[in-house]
Amino acid sequence: QVQLVESGGGLVQPGGSLRLSCAASGFTFSSYGMRWYRQAPGKERELVASITSTGDSSNYADSVKGRFTISRDNAKNMVYLQMNSLKPEDTAVYYCKTRLRLKDFWGQGTQVTVSS
Repeated sequence: QVQLVESGGGLVQPGGSLRLSCAASGFTFSSYGMRWYRQAPGKERELVASITSTGDSSNYADSVKGRFTISRDNAKNMVYLQMNSLKPEDTAVYYCKTRLRLKDFWGQGTQVTVSS
């Protein structure tokens, strides 16, 4: 079955960096685009970044452009989110997601807290 498992979250000071990872299994990873979303307390889940199946194209929310980088390793079935210059407003649970045959699959999420 399709599984997405995020890791790498934690507590970091403003201005710091974190690298999130998402391990995928149960499907042909290299054939599907991947996305990172986040959800802060009391807010709707929002799209942060997306990457094509081959990794040759990516897109970002305006709020993270220039600070976050999405990447993937199709040999390892992994997708990453490098987050630099973190701000308190980046605090949220971060999820990876893919869509297979019109059905969305989500990971369990990893908490990122940016605080001094």
